Amino acid sequence: MRAEDSRGFEDFVSDVQPALLRLAVLLTGDRGHAEDLVQTALLKTYRHWPRVAAAGSPTAYVRRVLVTSHISWRRRLMTTEQVVESPPDRIDPGAVPPDPDEELSAALRSLPPRMRAAVVLRYYADLSEQQTAEVMGCSASTVNTQTTRGLARLRAVLAPPLPSPAAAGHREERG
Repeated sequence: MRAEDSRGFEDFVSDVQPALLRLAVLLTGDRGHAEDLVQTALLKTYRHWPRVAAAGSPTAYVRRVLVTSHISWRRRLMTTEQVVESPPDRIDPGAVPPDPDEELSAALRSLPPRMRAAVVLRYYADLSEQQTAEVMGCSASTVNTQTTRGLARLRAVLAPPLPSPAAAGHREERG
């Protein structure tokens, strides 16, 4: 690669890496895996940088590589094991109030990878259906379906529990 292409790639990485990392964290649910995913996407982009830069939309290209790498079954198989030195201490879940961001992150992690990618690209990256379809390599109707199902699952997971009918009737008798 020529020196000016290399400098152009370095400048590009400086500009977009924080945004790519935020996107990758939402896709993977883990900062370590997200950093690996960003590095993988940037490496794949670097290999073709002159062509990517000439096409005029390198951010879209890297975003697509990021998403397709995340969705790839090989990548998922590679990242299923978590090695820890010692088991974490257990805490009483009721002792600490849940962090809303952590609840959302956990809910996102519960979605299948393609569904999570569709939701994150549409509502975090603020891409249109068509742009999301291009990034994911599918049709706009698939994006719409994945997004609708993903939002329904998130609502079900994040919705506050409804009062039981017995508790509601008990309140009416008092009033």
